[in-house]
Amino acid sequence: MKMNQDLKGKRALVSGASRGIGREIALELAARGASVAVNFLNSQEKAVEVAKQIAERKAADADVMLVKADVSRCEDVHSMVDEVQSRFGGLDIVVSNAAAGGFRALADLTPVNFEAVLRTNASPVIWLAQAAAVALGAGPENGKVVAVSSHGSRWSVPHYGAIGASKAALESLIRHLALELGDDGINFNCVLPGIIATDAIASMPDSDNLVKAASERMMLGERKLAQHDVAKVVAFLCSSDSDLIQGQTIVVDGGVSIRV
Repeated sequence: MKMNQDLKGKRALVSGASRGIGREIALELAARGASVAVNFLNSQEKAVEVAKQIAERKAADADVMLVKADVSRCEDVHSMVDEVQSRFGGLDIVVSNAAAGGFRALADLTPVNFEAVLRTNASPVIWLAQAAAVALGAGPENGKVVAVSSHGSRWSVPHYGAIGASKAALESLIRHLALELGDDGINFNCVLPGIIATDAIASMPDSDNLVKAASERMMLGERKLAQHDVAKVVAFLCSSDSDLIQGQTIVVDGGVSIRV
């Protein structure tokens, strides 16, 4: 079967790409022919591993680079985007995936806690859009910005109130960025993954039961939702096939969220 190369010649930046869903997204974009910048903050060894995997499977004329930056800091994001554009000669795709935040009840939340979660989970998509808008709108085809949300934006999940609020804010920001910059030739969309056994989910209270309950509610027969399933939807939103999808949040959860 012929390998899908629908992103051949595209240049992509994936934040938080050293592990989890971000890692799978970076690998999938590279497998489809894109040059990929792997962003990380603390997990340098894991980021190097991702870059090595990309180097092994990328197209001959594609490239890969590592770029360390704290995406919660506006100046870091602008410097990172400048570095990626200098290396790749431009930028066509931005995936805002990096996220963080402690799991705690809202009754125990402090202003410092809440501000940190918003800075890490919601504000980066603004800084990325500001830094990359000119480059994303400069090409002959639409530029793409895809953000990774979570079910906490819509569901009430124990100890997840602050993170859920930040993800709801992220989805709203994507819609408003589409309103403000969509006419410049840029698509802004979100992907909302179901509950998958990632490192992030593993750190949640009662995570095993959460994953088990979500798996039992899927309408996929024996098939289970995996990180790669999410990455493939992100890759679709990064391709020209998604040019008429604007300001949307695509849910990838096997049907869990439509059940009563």
